[in-house]
Amino acid sequence: MERYYQPEIECASREQIRAWQDERLVKTVKRVYDNVEFYRKKMEEAGVTPDDIQSVDDLHKLPFLTKDDLRDAYPYGLLAAPLSDCVRIQSTSGTTGRRVVAFYTQHDIDLWDDCCARAIVAAGGTKDDVCHVCYGYGLFTGGPGLNGGSHKVGCLTLPMSSGNTERQIQFMVDLGSTILCCTPSYAAYLAESIWERGLQDQIKLKAGIFGAEAWTEEMRHDIEEKLHIKAHDIYGLTEISGPGVSFECSEQTGMHINEDHFIAEVINPLTGEVLPDGEKGELVFTSITKEAFPLIRYRTRDICILSHKKCSCGRTHVKMTKPLGRSDDMLIVKGVNVFPSQIETVLMNQGYPANYQIIVDRVRNTDTIEVQVEMTQEMFSDNAGVVAAREKALVDALKAMLGILVKVRLVSPKAITRSEGKAVRVIDKRNLYQG
Repeated sequence: MERYYQPEIECASREQIRAWQDERLVKTVKRVYDNVEFYRKKMEEAGVTPDDIQSVDDLHKLPFLTKDDLRDAYPYGLLAAPLSDCVRIQSTSGTTGRRVVAFYTQHDIDLWDDCCARAIVAAGGTKDDVCHVCYGYGLFTGGPGLNGGSHKVGCLTLPMSSGNTERQIQFMVDLGSTILCCTPSYAAYLAESIWERGLQDQIKLKAGIFGAEAWTEEMRHDIEEKLHIKAHDIYGLTEISGPGVSFECSEQTGMHINEDHFIAEVINPLTGEVLPDGEKGELVFTSITKEAFPLIRYRTRDICILSHKKCSCGRTHVKMTKPLGRSDDMLIVKGVNVFPSQIETVLMNQGYPANYQIIVDRVRNTDTIEVQVEMTQEMFSDNAGVVAAREKALVDALKAMLGILVKVRLVSPKAITRSEGKAVRVIDKRNLYQG
């Protein structure tokens, strides 16, 4: 098969995977204890030494690491390798407080490229494909990650970056792009733009690798139908390495985690208790092969479920569900837990496109929530009665899903600003009043 496909790793026995993890975890814990003062202090405060960690069974003894810890240690406080050995940094796209900066040795980049190559192969990619990468490049990990993975597979790589949709479509047509890598919201925008130009018959795409933001199954099916592709999810975060921590195979029932590089746990976000397979909780990762910036028990805040059920693709690595929400961006409105994915599911089921915004405010000490929803050209109407009836239908459907009354405002096609990166779905104006 493809030259960077590694069945001996991705299809290894559970016993072999566990042996790799035990050995690499022990070495990583000792290395960060010896070389990173920040980790050493956290472990000492928890009453743990490297000798206490003999296998994955001892992982629960180690303290958690959070994004606040990464910000407190900025910029060099968590560096586990000499700075002279580091060849690159990547950074999060956060806009408040200190940024999170991750360091990479050349070995780290090589392993990251391998992880992304696995994702491309799992989506059907070979050296004969044209991989169209329109994730952002620069400090954002999306572009560099899939770019490196595409090179590893041997694809013709188009490093398009984000934006300039006219040029994206021109190159897609002229060069025969077969694999599209971008955010799902930008994939939806590209699909919309291709249809508007009547170019759908000139597009040769067969697969998409979409990540960096939450998207629902309804949105997946919509993109697949419009672009005539199979849409695969990919997961990652800058703190751990970038995209390629996990990815979907042809079965599309969860993302295989690259367990030879990362140990995954799911915990109760309130108590920190480790939960068994099949239970929903917060995803925690431990890096066991990174040299420059290995993170131990890093709390991602993503909510998901792990499963070791046998996969028809033959891969044996554990699968995680698509993130079901985030423990830190869940909206609490009128005392009710609201996830944007719930709202998107209702909209897509009602035939609306994935172009919407959720606006939360506080008026006279009472929370309000409004969903602005863009109509398609086909459903657009100047008839106030028709629009009101459609808004009421959405209000009823959202109340059935969420249990609270949500104001709905239908807007004309193209009224909501399109995103060429991560879509801004939620505007919580209540934050403006916090000191």
